Amino acid sequence: MTEINYQTEPLLHVEGLKQHFRINRNFTTKAVDGISFDIWEGETYGLVGESGSGKSTTGRALIRLYDPTAGKIIFCGHDISGRLSTEDEKFLRQNMQMIFQDPMACLNPRKKVGDIIAQGLEIHHLYSSEEEKMRKVYSILDKVGLSQEHATRYPSQFSGGQRQRIGIARALVMNPKLVIADEAISALDVSIQAQVVNLMRDLQEELGTTYLFIAHDLSMVKYISDRIGVMHLGYIVETGTTDEIFMNPIHPYTRSLLSAIPHPNPVVEKNRIALTYDKNEAGVDYSAGILHKLTDTHSVLATDEEFIKWQAEAEAFSL
Repeated sequence: MTEINYQTEPLLHVEGLKQHFRINRNFTTKAVDGISFDIWEGETYGLVGESGSGKSTTGRALIRLYDPTAGKIIFCGHDISGRLSTEDEKFLRQNMQMIFQDPMACLNPRKKVGDIIAQGLEIHHLYSSEEEKMRKVYSILDKVGLSQEHATRYPSQFSGGQRQRIGIARALVMNPKLVIADEAISALDVSIQAQVVNLMRDLQEELGTTYLFIAHDLSMVKYISDRIGVMHLGYIVETGTTDEIFMNPIHPYTRSLLSAIPHPNPVVEKNRIALTYDKNEAGVDYSAGILHKLTDTHSVLATDEEFIKWQAEAEAFSL
């Protein structure tokens, strides 16, 4: 594992990020409503939650596919939250890349794989000759477990797992500082998911890549992430190291997610009780909560009363 220095400045600093979508004059969807987190160089930060919690919207706002409604995003010392200067936009496009959820929809079916992977290099002129460009393409194809011959084929000639490898190659050929993996494995078979996640870990070891890993599969997030943020209805309700989230979950939503994970032991699985959590039934107002720190890395969004109550419930949950 790469040693991460948490004493340095974070690679990505997000503070009070909001992403609202106006539906009509009377209604606005608050997809992301004031979240804050940091990602350090060389680590994998897992962002988990159910569908509709705002995870993918967060990723798209960070890479500026959306214009954030409010908040601050500092990436490698560059403020990329407001109107981007030409210099900042060029820096962002070169150093932050995204792996999308659907490995077929995000690949141009009319282009050969070699041209798809080389597109970023061509846009930013990151090569001095045609030979150097193809050398970079062949090198990254080799790293993701594909051969040079695959460069002349079209996306439709590949399986789902191979297409996702092409998507990873397209992101990593730019040698970015941060890769946002937006549900990058959810469309794949379970056996292929493990291959792709292992590939991402190996590339992180080799290239020192930093990941924001967005997913709803907690077992996979546990395997790949150094720290985890649990997101629900536009808020990060709990954040901590992987061990802290799995061994000492405080927020009832986090506990409900963990209780839903199937257990491989059939005896334990038979007795597993899946907890339910309804924010309205519980009378929880996220906007009224503040961050309560349990440790330097573990914090929970709650009011003072909720924090005391949830800590007591968490002790019972762990027993």
